[in-house]
Amino acid sequence: MTKSDISGGAVHELPEDLRETLAFDAEALALWEDLTPLARNEWICWAISVKKPETRRQHVERVRTELKEGMRRPCCWYGCIHRTDKPISPSVQYVLNKQSKRSS
Repeated sequence: MTKSDISGGAVHELPEDLRETLAFDAEALALWEDLTPLARNEWICWAISVKKPETRRQHVERVRTELKEGMRRPCCWYGCIHRTDKPISPSVQYVLNKQSKRSS
């Protein structure tokens, strides 16, 4: 499998930094390819949703290591808010509202 053959998510394309990380770890790559497009999408969204480059590098590395630890979705992640194919669920909307009140 070449780097260009690595699967992306349901909405998100696979970013280059995560593609590189997966390409150099055969075990993590096999686990990645075993995920559903929606699960891959949540990992991608979780990895790219941070602001600082340092935090993003940490998230990309955690995708690799946590896949190998058996995780199939990011821990405590309420799902990708970028999906336009379905409305945001009430539980996700609640979390988003709670977060926006804290930052105000």
